[in-house]
Amino acid sequence: MDLKTLEDAMHAFVESKGWYVSDSPRPQTSRNLAISLVLEASEVLEHFQWSEAADVRDELAAELADVQLYLLQLASLNDIDLGQAVLDKLDVNRRRTWDKPT
Repeated sequence: MDLKTLEDAMHAFVESKGWYVSDSPRPQTSRNLAISLVLEASEVLEHFQWSEAADVRDELAAELADVQLYLLQLASLNDIDLGQAVLDKLDVNRRRTWDKPT
């Protein structure tokens, strides 16, 4: 599935909940979305707190989906083409080295 399809579905869901209206109890601001993204990423980390593998695959999948949804929304609200940003970052990383020469 492409990112645009996921982004459209995410926006439809958020709009259906009324979270884009100015007096929403859950304002969809970049700051709030960034905080939510980190909180959801922490929930991913909980699955590995005491073991090397997640115990319940479906629960891990749900947390990963939450992370992706917040990431898609944050990128979209900031007019960032996330797919292109990933490709650009991969290009930068191809030229990087992480190990110091010996």
